Amino acid sequence: MLAKNISIPKIARKCEEVSGLLRSLSHPQRLMILGHLAQGPKTVSELQKLCDLQQSQLSQFLGRMKLEGLVACERKGRFQFYSAADKRIVELIGAIQKIFCE
Repeated sequence: MLAKNISIPKIARKCEEVSGLLRSLSHPQRLMILGHLAQGPKTVSELQKLCDLQQSQLSQFLGRMKLEGLVACERKGRFQFYSAADKRIVELIGAIQKIFCE
C-alpha cells in the first residue's frame, strides 16, 4: 500500500531504487553472501568456507557488491572484514530468510 503523503515522482524514484536493489540480489550466490553478512562482519576466508566459493569468484562478487553499495569493507590489522552496507539490506535479508527459510 502506498503512503498518501508521497508524491508520484518520489514513488517513482523509490521504485527505481528498490528495483535496482532487487536486481542486484537476484543472483543466488549474492543472496547467500548477504545472508551470512546479515549475521555480522566476515572475512573473505570465512565467507569462502560458508559459501563454498573459490576465492577468485568470491572476490568478484564482493567487488561488484561493494560498487553497488551492498557491502562495506573495513580493514582490521591484516584482515578485511565485509559487512552489509545498510541496515535496510539486513532487514530485507532477514525478511527473505523468515519467509523462505523457516
